[in-house]
Amino acid sequence: MSVEFSVPLSSIVEKLNLQKIYVAENYDEIKITTVEINRPGLELTGYFEFFDNKRIQVLGNTEFSYLGRFGSEAQRMVIDSIFSFGPPCVIICRNIEPSPAIMESAKLHKVSIFSSDESTSDLTANLVHYLNKELAPRITRHGVLVEVYGEGCLLTGDSGVGKSETAIELIKRGHRLVADDAVEIRKTSGTTLIGTSPENIRHFIELRGIGIINARQLFGMGAVKMQEKIDIVINLELWDSAKVYDRIGLDNQYMDILGVEVPALTIPVKPGRNLAVIIEVAAMNNRQKKMGYNAAKDLLVSLGMDVHDIKESPKTIVDKWE
Repeated sequence: MSVEFSVPLSSIVEKLNLQKIYVAENYDEIKITTVEINRPGLELTGYFEFFDNKRIQVLGNTEFSYLGRFGSEAQRMVIDSIFSFGPPCVIICRNIEPSPAIMESAKLHKVSIFSSDESTSDLTANLVHYLNKELAPRITRHGVLVEVYGEGCLLTGDSGVGKSETAIELIKRGHRLVADDAVEIRKTSGTTLIGTSPENIRHFIELRGIGIINARQLFGMGAVKMQEKIDIVINLELWDSAKVYDRIGLDNQYMDILGVEVPALTIPVKPGRNLAVIIEVAAMNNRQKKMGYNAAKDLLVSLGMDVHDIKESPKTIVDKWE
């Protein structure tokens, strides 16, 4: 069963710096549950068949120009027909002065009215962006999220495999920590996952043998980041001599997170391996692949080999290389 998230209307007002014109009695109780907003065009003409009263209503120059064609009584009837559905609020753009009909109807139906000096396009863009983030589907994964050369790297693996220690080494090498132990992942679009840390453990890292440290206090503001897009998942696991690990990197492996396919690697861990350097290389290589360059394919061309043959027998390229 899907979970429905919500954001308080008061948070939206504060975030978008909206001016309060009329605040209804139930203002503090109203929560927004949809990223969709509405500019009541057809509704002003009396068409309400698909009207969604959960959406924030936005009025701009076009709507007020249309309302200006009506007399005061007819305008009141049009506004009443919309406000009677009980939308969560109405936002008026460009600091346009609301008409007496709007104010009377708002008080009658207890619909809060806010004002913004932004244009309708700018306001709706900012509002949708904010709601997309706050209402995004989300899960929490055990792992560490670090930003390495601009790439968001989600480190996963069993407890004690060395995720936090690797994060510390990456921080010392100039990269930034986003989350340790618990990573809250939000799907902000069909292809984008944003990772953050739960607020109560933000910037803290657990190091076995030392205890809890605060990366921000210890390494400075430049060592941490509030959020980061997840570009690659790197699973750390103890080296298994019986397991065959990828030695070519011809094709990307993927992990499904909230319906988004994210490139994934498995890095075997054993004494002597410098995991921080390996993750740096993995981040840079992932960026190159996104830009259309694959080193394995380039090597095939240099060796005069065919990609399809190698896919059928990956050991061929390793034998030829050695």
